[in-house]
Amino acid sequence: MRRLHGLARMVRRRVTGSLSAKLTLFYATLIAAIVVATLGAAKTGISDYAERMIRGEMVSGAAVFDRVTTMRYAQLGDAGRVLAADFGFRTAAATGDGPTIASALDSLRARLRLDQAIFVSVDGRVDGFRGPLSRADATALREALEAGRTTGILAIGDRRFNATAAEIRAPVTIGWVVFANALDAREIERLSRLSSIDLSPRIVPAANLSALERSGKVVERHVDGEDLLVQASPLATFGQGRPQMLVLQYSVTRAMADYAPILWLLAACGLGGIAVAMIGSWLLARRITRPIATLDAAARRVAQGEYAQVAVTTRDELGTLAQSFNRMVHDVGERERQITHMALHDGLTGLANRALLRERLTALLARPTPGRRHALFCLDLDNFKVVNDTLGHPTGDALLCEIAGRLGDVAGDGFVARLGGDEFAIVVDDAHRSHARFARDLIRAVAEPCVVNGHRIVSGTSVGIAILGPDGQDATTLAKNADLALYRAKHEGRGGFRFFEAAMDAEAQRRRQMELDLHDALEHGHLSLMFQPLFNLSEARISAFEALLRWNHPQRGLISPVDFIPLAEETGLIVPIGAWVIREACRIARDWPEHVRVAVNVSPVQFRNPGLAAVILQALAESGLAPQRLELEITESLFIENPETTLASLHSLRNLGVRVALDDFGTGYSSLSYLRAFPFDKIKIDRSFIIDLLNSDGATAIIKSITTLAEALGMETTAEGVEHADQLDILRAQGCSHIQGYYFSKPIMDSEIAALMANDRTASGKTAVASDDRMRGRSAVA
Repeated sequence: MRRLHGLARMVRRRVTGSLSAKLTLFYATLIAAIVVATLGAAKTGISDYAERMIRGEMVSGAAVFDRVTTMRYAQLGDAGRVLAADFGFRTAAATGDGPTIASALDSLRARLRLDQAIFVSVDGRVDGFRGPLSRADATALREALEAGRTTGILAIGDRRFNATAAEIRAPVTIGWVVFANALDAREIERLSRLSSIDLSPRIVPAANLSALERSGKVVERHVDGEDLLVQASPLATFGQGRPQMLVLQYSVTRAMADYAPILWLLAACGLGGIAVAMIGSWLLARRITRPIATLDAAARRVAQGEYAQVAVTTRDELGTLAQSFNRMVHDVGERERQITHMALHDGLTGLANRALLRERLTALLARPTPGRRHALFCLDLDNFKVVNDTLGHPTGDALLCEIAGRLGDVAGDGFVARLGGDEFAIVVDDAHRSHARFARDLIRAVAEPCVVNGHRIVSGTSVGIAILGPDGQDATTLAKNADLALYRAKHEGRGGFRFFEAAMDAEAQRRRQMELDLHDALEHGHLSLMFQPLFNLSEARISAFEALLRWNHPQRGLISPVDFIPLAEETGLIVPIGAWVIREACRIARDWPEHVRVAVNVSPVQFRNPGLAAVILQALAESGLAPQRLELEITESLFIENPETTLASLHSLRNLGVRVALDDFGTGYSSLSYLRAFPFDKIKIDRSFIIDLLNSDGATAIIKSITTLAEALGMETTAEGVEHADQLDILRAQGCSHIQGYYFSKPIMDSEIAALMANDRTASGKTAVASDDRMRGRSAVA
């Protein structure tokens, strides 16, 4: 049983998993259903036909039987009437001449081949009957004759006769002549031959039949597993109370058996048709599924990444499907190639991108070329952002394409990639030139002036170099080290190149750690402010304190702002740190005298942050410091990139009520145009001019020109880095209004400000000369 179940499951899997098997089974089942339906219809039709035929034969047989008996009754009746009319016979009957009667009857019986020829007298005497005749039968016969019966079935004992009677009159009725033939088996056999089929006729007393059968209808009967059709017809009889009926019957089962060969022939033809249909269906299914299997195999190959096409051998739907499949594979392949190209190449320049560079480096590291050293060159363009900001991104993109072409020309058979933005990378070996010479060629090629979109642009670049193998065994390390070398090259001055050194990595690690520490410093309170006073020469008193940021590292101690401020600007930490400085400076300055301001340096990165105004407003609101007591110091470098935007931002800050000072004035980016465009409250003269005051007459002239210009524009001037009394004298003589420097005071803690302000007697209105003396003395103390 288990094996049968297993075999059934296997067949079911094969059928359900095979289109050929499904089609074959479908068509075989369809043809089988048609054959079964045909056989059923044929059998039903044959059965109906046979039944109709049998019914017809029964009707015909009954009519023939009736006609034959009628004819026989007529013949017997004519012979009987002739004898009854014969004078001699009537005389013998009237006189009771038995021998004459018997002789006449014997003569006619022999001549007409009758079974019975008898004479019945009115008194019941019967002459000439052959065989036993009971008194009851004689009496019944006489009574039937007296009742006028002339034809019908005459039952005597267990025998039946077709009998006719003729009345003998002289002139009254003196008897009857009765002629009869026996209805025995032979006669029934003769009657049955009158129909085309054997209807098995028999004479049955009506009392032996059911009411339905006596009605004369054809009745179906089931006897001993056989279906029969039975029809009973009434017969004329002698005597009352004993009606007889002719019963015809025929077996439908036997009739259908005659058609069985036809049905079996049809069944055999059906089975043959089913077999032919199965074979044809299987061949057709194979023809249909073979191209599908080919398509399936091709689809599997495509799924595995292969390029597969199928042969188109027909023009039907399968051929169209094959053509569509080939087109689909071609289109998919084309799209995959496009996607792969897009995934591995830069969309603007067409150069390889970072992913393809990584693959290239990995391949070269895996299979190094003997006798050659490959190197990774990383470079970017100097001031490319300025090109985008001033000339627009379309020009910037065109410049990148121009530079990409130049790099390709210089690299020759080298590998050139664009890493993003204005960053490029090149992988070359030293087969034709040294890496240093190649780097110089790169710098020189990029520095060549070019005309892009009608603009003449002179670009520059710095190059970082990492040697494959010694400087890294994987693409990631090589790219990192080349970037470190590039960073060092840019840090040391643009337009140069540097090879990677192990110390660069250590420096990068140190710098990375400083970034983390600086982030923690803001959260853990390691930052603090010191304040350096600014002295008003005309009022001879402290007018402001400049807030100076300090970082007291838990392990490294005090770190110079020169070291961590650039780092904060590069990492963006300068924004939250600068906000903290503004809030802290305002908080501390609120306790100072109202005439004392606090000056806060604003980094260019912080200045460009759109949230600066909100930070200032929040700091002023939280501290309650008057806006005019906050002085923001910006540098001239802000005007380099976008002067219009810078001026707009300065006006926005000025609208807050705060003061704006220009720091480090004269360090190289000074432009009188933005001094005229924006009314700074103060100009801070860079310390480099103050240092030269005692050694150069030209420095004094510059100071004079600056103070004159500031006075004309209504701006204060502050000289930074004043360390000697002689410098103070010169500055005072040249009209400088404020000084700042160690001569007066170095930066102090906020806790020392109160003491310094308490001793600042210049605030009480004494002369500037006296204050100078005190300043010197105070400076000595500080």
